[in-house]
Amino acid sequence: MNKRIIDPKESIFLDGPRERHLEVFFAWRVFWEFIRGFRALHFVGPCVTVFGSARFKEGHRYYEEAREVGRRIATDLGMTVMTGGGPGVMEAANRGAKEAGGPSVGCNIVLPHEQAENPWLDKFVTIRYFFVRKVLLVKYSYAFVIMPGGFGTMDEFFETLTLVQTKKISNFPIVVMGMDYFRPIQEYLKFMAQEGTISPEDLELVLFTDDPAEATAHIGRYISTNFRIKKRRSYLPKWWLFERA
Repeated sequence: MNKRIIDPKESIFLDGPRERHLEVFFAWRVFWEFIRGFRALHFVGPCVTVFGSARFKEGHRYYEEAREVGRRIATDLGMTVMTGGGPGVMEAANRGAKEAGGPSVGCNIVLPHEQAENPWLDKFVTIRYFFVRKVLLVKYSYAFVIMPGGFGTMDEFFETLTLVQTKKISNFPIVVMGMDYFRPIQEYLKFMAQEGTISPEDLELVLFTDDPAEATAHIGRYISTNFRIKKRRSYLPKWWLFERA
């Protein structure tokens, strides 16, 4: 169980300028969060990140679909499943990977409720700031699967989609699962293209499907065509940095 609690004074940094030493302290705190995340996730291998709600329980349709997605990422793609590390869809995807004998990792967040690390993780790191966590969830991935979720999932979906659209990250495949749930968003994306706020070709950045097999096949085809996943010497642990794989 996550024992860390939120500092009620933490949101003060959004209130405008403060004393300079406090701003420097905050910057160092963010820097240290990144270092912790880099150290924890450096050896996890190429990942597929699965985003989704923390609120779906075992037996729910979306929980079981996420579980199957996690299993297929491990078996069909041979890749690590990464999630936000919490319950619900995140737990299901991690569970599917572990049950299939594949690696499973999480990047958790300190919240007052819902977000304790799930028991299906080989490795996890708990992060204080959402923006640091989102960088880590994207940094180690070659593809993204978006399952039904709330504000946090929508935030992750659209930020990742924006990064791909603007080529801030390579044109990674994004798969959205849950046709009934996401149909209004799919229609609104088409409306945005009609209004000219996005380009028609931007609609091709996302695959909407209900089929886990189609999802992993799409990711596999894209990766085999566009990327060459390879091991680097820097992936080996350095004893003098107290690193472990």
